[in-house]
Amino acid sequence: MSDNNPTLRIGVVAGEASGDLLGARLIKSLRRHYPHARFEGVCGPEMKAHDCHSLFPMERLSVMGLTEVLARYLDLRRARKQLIRHFLANPPDLFIGIDSPGFNLGIERALRRAGIRTVHYVSPQVWAWRTWRVGKIRASVDLMLVLFPFEEQFYREHGVPVKFVGHPLADEIDGTRPAREFRERLKLPLEKRTVALLPGSRVTELNAHADIFVRTAQWMFQRDPELQFVVPFVNRATRLIFEEAIKRHAAWDLPITRVHGHSRDAMAAADVILLASGTATLEALLLRRAMVVTYRVSALTYWLIKKFSHVKLYAMPNHLAGREVVPELLQADAVPEKLGLTVERFLTYPGQSVSVMRAYEKIHQTLRCNASEQAALAIQQLLQSSEDHAV
Repeated sequence: MSDNNPTLRIGVVAGEASGDLLGARLIKSLRRHYPHARFEGVCGPEMKAHDCHSLFPMERLSVMGLTEVLARYLDLRRARKQLIRHFLANPPDLFIGIDSPGFNLGIERALRRAGIRTVHYVSPQVWAWRTWRVGKIRASVDLMLVLFPFEEQFYREHGVPVKFVGHPLADEIDGTRPAREFRERLKLPLEKRTVALLPGSRVTELNAHADIFVRTAQWMFQRDPELQFVVPFVNRATRLIFEEAIKRHAAWDLPITRVHGHSRDAMAAADVILLASGTATLEALLLRRAMVVTYRVSALTYWLIKKFSHVKLYAMPNHLAGREVVPELLQADAVPEKLGLTVERFLTYPGQSVSVMRAYEKIHQTLRCNASEQAALAIQQLLQSSEDHAV
């Protein structure tokens, strides 16, 4: 423990629940090195529980999607100006922006110009597309903390100070626990082969995927009436969209257990997971469950992605492995017969999963680094270098 600066003040802004959780873990680790440090900015209940003072509610920043951001643009701009004014008038020793790059990078740039050290925790996907944004990042941060090793290489190549700290989920998730344990928790029949369906967490994703997932479950159930399905929902709105799809396809006889929340338990209870590409693919990897990844977007969005994206594989397990470890069935390939057959192969031939699980384990080991402590140590090093320059 090294509390060289008992009056240390750290500004920190998290814009959504996932950032609030990351921030809480980081504050906890930083307090081991700086027990008397004070934290203030914007945070949610997790960070508040670790004595971080919020200047206004985090919900003010929690918007998702282009149309929602546009509708709230003026308020978000006012909030950012308010924070910049506050931190320029009361300069902290360090500012940490947690994720939410569209909001935080502007704050970081303004504060760094004023001589305040800045850290950004969780990289935007500049390595995937819109790489030109790395210039703004270079001008905004003294240190970028990244969750994946390929991100560290990317930033080094672009002249941005960077530290790979590992992924907090890799520290948290134990992939060795059997599916049976989670079926008991969710009150599912224990012996039935189980497929988890995760069509996405946002309304837009459910609108795009609900019918495909229901029709795929129907197709599989017709071929194997002993199957059971489990689908978790983040809120009532997404559940209603999925249930409307069940109604449209007269699929009320499907054995689908619906649960509110508990997405990780639902995945862990499954033999195979059919899921929309996104953060859940990393959780499925860490849980060591076979998966089939799909996604559908508008024709224009898909054209833009294909034209401007710098990656060929979109599912995070494949990107981390540098090859196709899990099947990706996107856009025109996202049809019930192809999806169902691919899931079926994992169910019918368990040996097919052996090489997949080997790749999962290797990735899990790479990402399990005690991320919050690594991030705290990198921040401590930055602060010490600041003190050395000041002497």
